[in-house]
Amino acid sequence: MSLLTVVVPCYNEEEAIPFFYEEMLKTIEVFNKDFPSVEFEMLFIDDGSKDKTLKVLREYNEKDKRVRYVSFSRNFGKEAGIYAGLDNAKGDYVVIMDADLQDPPSLLPEMFKAVTEEGFDSAATRRVTRKGEPVIRSFFARMFYKLMARISKTEIVDGARDYRIMTRQMVNAILSMGEYNRFTKGIYGWVGFETKWFEYENVERVAGETKWSFWKLFMYSIEGVIGFSTAPLVISSFFGILCMLLAFVMSVFIIIRKLIYGDPTSGWPSLVCIIMLIGGMQLSCIGIVGEYLAKTYLETKHRPIYIAKEIR
Repeated sequence: MSLLTVVVPCYNEEEAIPFFYEEMLKTIEVFNKDFPSVEFEMLFIDDGSKDKTLKVLREYNEKDKRVRYVSFSRNFGKEAGIYAGLDNAKGDYVVIMDADLQDPPSLLPEMFKAVTEEGFDSAATRRVTRKGEPVIRSFFARMFYKLMARISKTEIVDGARDYRIMTRQMVNAILSMGEYNRFTKGIYGWVGFETKWFEYENVERVAGETKWSFWKLFMYSIEGVIGFSTAPLVISSFFGILCMLLAFVMSVFIIIRKLIYGDPTSGWPSLVCIIMLIGGMQLSCIGIVGEYLAKTYLETKHRPIYIAKEIR
């Protein structure tokens, strides 16, 4: 017998959890026809929800021993939720899914087959369409993946979801990366392992509202860039060298003009504009360096990635 753990990060998902649970029961019934020796456990991670998510999880835990949960002391974020799920999973295989059913459970049998019969270490999913999403969000999401493909050596697939099944070996490899500032999509690519990709069209939430605003996604993308690329530092260094060369050329030009024409130095408005331009570039570069230093500072504190208030 082998055990498959379904990790489900949750934040204010009291409306979606009943739909997810019922859908999983149907999936398990179909799944066990092809894989009768596989047992299931559903591990919900309550990320400090403000609604009745924890109460709902307690009820399901009492009536179905396959349902377990970890409740955080506060909201630590989805990345901490994923790490906690992998950390507390008992299964030989672990799959991560969202509670809103945007990750189709119907793909699970094929994904499990990929890692057990086809020799893959992981089976992951990616969306081929972004139907239903705001146009601006979809545009910037695609730009982010294109940017990461250019500036990072770590493979991050366009449209990749957190929905994937992994072997215990891959799970342990991810857990060995105990960094505080986490970007799981990048970590998947960094640890490697053979992955089979499954594509599907975008699915709307079954209930509730998304917790990801444009600003949160933007900050999350910055986390990914800083965590898996030093290109911003290289670019800031390039700007510094460019400004130095321009200043040298302009100084030579002013000296030559003075010697030939005897003109006094003039044009203070343009000088003010140049100073403000260079000053702005310097502040931007300092900000980039500051981001890297801030992340390094947080890592040196060795704070726990999450704090569990209740585990069942």
